[in-house]
Amino acid sequence: MKKLLPPVLFLLFVILMAVSCWLQGSPHHVPENYHLLTLPVVIAGLILAFSSSRLFRKKGTNIMTFGEPDLLVTEGVFKWSRNPMYLGFVTSLFALAFLMGGAYSSLALAVVFLLITDRWYIAFEEKAMRQKFGAEYDAYCQKVRRWI
Repeated sequence: MKKLLPPVLFLLFVILMAVSCWLQGSPHHVPENYHLLTLPVVIAGLILAFSSSRLFRKKGTNIMTFGEPDLLVTEGVFKWSRNPMYLGFVTSLFALAFLMGGAYSSLALAVVFLLITDRWYIAFEEKAMRQKFGAEYDAYCQKVRRWI
């Protein structure tokens, strides 16, 4: 699983959502003309994810999930969320589930992505951050929530 980076997992889940709706003929619960209202939310989630990664690149810090952290970034969107990249991906996936018509299979896959992200990726990263930055990271955790 260490080779499966979050953006790749995100893309796999987008494909899984589309294929599961198509193959299963999942019933859609959002009226056809209304599902397009979620498109701005999809875009906003992606902007959040990629602007957060851009801040990492600007700071010159490691963005690789399973690499050793070398800088504690606490500015920009990291003032409000410790995991804005994951928050952006999860937001986009839920919005995509509604964009695809709100099929239960799509919503279930978005929940599975959220659980994998929370229990696997974030748990791993938080452990590494705590080992590297200790009390400084703990203080940051006291001020800023994991998601929002």
